[in-house]
Amino acid sequence: MSATDKIKNAAQDVSGRAKEAAGGATDDSELRAEGQKDQAAADLKQRGEHVKDAFKG
Repeated sequence: MSATDKIKNAAQDVSGRAKEAAGGATDDSELRAEGQKDQAAADLKQRGEHVKDAFKG
């Protein structure tokens, strides 16, 4: 996994956490769901990168 990919995935995860928190604070279920979706996407990308790294190794 390249450093750039790690940074992008981490940024997407942090952004998702912020959206989820903002949605919770403002009682906005759509924003909360969008934040959870962003976090899940970042996690999926990170897992995919780990799989690619395992096959390279």
